[in-house]
Amino acid sequence: MFVCSCNMLTDRDLHDAVAGGATRPGEIYAAKGCRAQCGNCVPGVLCLLRRAIQARAEADLADLAPAT
Repeated sequence: MFVCSCNMLTDRDLHDAVAGGATRPGEIYAAKGCRAQCGNCVPGVLCLLRRAIQARAEADLADLAPAT
């Protein structure tokens, strides 16, 4: 899904940037080689960024959990 129509930034771009270490909205745009234009997407990008970081942290914890 597109999260920024000005830059054609998708949720996949966001997840790829998080996988590459992005933790701030500006880092998401920079990973795509762009920056926020009109700013309407920033709240949505921030929300998706928080979710992606949380999901990654939970996956990392699951990898560390002992097998039962």
